[in-house]
Amino acid sequence: MPVIECDVETARERLEAAGIAVETGNTDHERWRAVSEEATAVAYEGKVVIQGAEPARLEGVLREEGGRAHCYFDGASRGNPGPAAIGWVIVDGSGIVAEGGERVGETTNNRAEYDALVRVLECAADYGFSVVAVRGDSQLVVEQVRGAWKTNNPALRERRVRVRELLDRFDDWSIEHVPREVNERADARANEAFDE
Repeated sequence: MPVIECDVETARERLEAAGIAVETGNTDHERWRAVSEEATAVAYEGKVVIQGAEPARLEGVLREEGGRAHCYFDGASRGNPGPAAIGWVIVDGSGIVAEGGERVGETTNNRAEYDALVRVLECAADYGFSVVAVRGDSQLVVEQVRGAWKTNNPALRERRVRVRELLDRFDDWSIEHVPREVNERADARANEAFDE
């Protein structure tokens, strides 16, 4: 549950500017509350508390803009195609900012890798990072996104286009293939999603 120390009136203005509806608080202690996707931000004196399953967008709007993040992604399928899951982790200078994993239905391993990359980039954009260093253990995805390898499969081509659109949101970005050991935490999030 993120707690953001801030001027709550400035925070309210930032949320409204982002198109998020702000309502009156439910108690005498609550200044206001805002709901976005699966999360609620509640303002108290000098702070905003965010609750819910998906706090990334609200927290991203309320935190200071910019900054650099390292984004790790991993996708896996049990069978190819088969049941699939993704995992992702965002790290900045203070440590882990956000991480998650989820099932993505029946698909191939390569499609799951792309889905994980899309999810981590969406989350990094929601958090307001301006620079991302992306890392994954899928050489195919990394080289296709870089443009070094062709993307012949139509489903992968669509995902590659989506990734490039997301990368255009950032002031600067890089993508690097890393060994599985370096990507261990994102891999763990994907495997945990299989077990939920």
